[in-house]
This record gives sequence, C-alpha cells and structure tokens, in this order.
Amino acid sequence: MRIKTVLPAMLLLTLTGACGNEPNIMEEASAPATWTVPAKYGFTLDSQCGERALIGRFQVTVQDDKVVRAEGLDDSARRALMLRVADLVPTLRQLEAQAESARSEGTGMVKIERDPGDAHPTKIEIDRSSAIDDEECYTIEDYTIGLASEVSPSPSR
Repeated sequence: MRIKTVLPAMLLLTLTGACGNEPNIMEEASAPATWTVPAKYGFTLDSQCGERALIGRFQVTVQDDKVVRAEGLDDSARRALMLRVADLVPTLRQLEAQAESARSEGTGMVKIERDPGDAHPTKIEIDRSSAIDDEECYTIEDYTIGLASEVSPSPSR
C-alpha cells in the first residue's frame, strides 16, 4: 500500500521538477540581440560624470538619426545648452558609437546596459583612463518610439 502512494508522488515530483529547470526557449529567442534604431524616438539623458560640457538631464527628441530637440531639465543642462556647441547632445546611436570606439581602442573601461525588451541602451559608462577625470556616465530613461511628447510651456503669471 505504501508503494502505491509513494510512486505517484515521486512521478509527480519528477515531472514538475523537470519543467522548472528547462530554459524558456521562446523567451530567449524573442529577446533582440541588437537594437534597431527607429526613425523617430525620444528619451531622457542623464549625464553626470567627468569634466566636460555635457552634464545634466536632457529631454531629447531624435528624428532620422539627428537630434531635432534638446531641452535642459536642470540647471546644469540648461547651462550646457547655452554654450550652443553643435551636436552637444548625442543620439543613442552616437552614444553607442562612442562606447564601441573606446572599446576598440582597448583602453579603460566600457560598460553598456540594455533594455531586455528591445535592446536599446539604458546605461553607458566610458572611462578611457583612470588617471584623469575623463569618464562619461549616461543613464537613458523615458525611451519612447515615435514622436516624443512635447513639454507644455509653463503658464504665465
């Protein structure tokens, strides 16, 4: 009688245990290997490291791989935009290219984190030399495909 109750229990444990250990092939196959750059997208760029002009939080709109709008969301970003440096605020593709260039040079540290859904970059860190303050740290948030929502103007008082 004991064999009758133990045998079905062992069979059930074996079957359910095997299911839990198998990788989800469908999930792995659906994750993109590389990011496909959309024609239009927007994001918030938070740039905080190093001694350079591109410091602060920016709301960025990109169309046809060009920044068509950049707005400073904090004092540092607004000051950076007042410099009127051409192409100061990069596209995500340009940030990826900077990281890959540093990686191919073989110097320093390069780290790129990606969104698990579509593989767009969510964080990029570049430090070409630990001896000088040249690091670049970017956090990418609020990524949207299509026309980025326009920020409504502040009401006048």
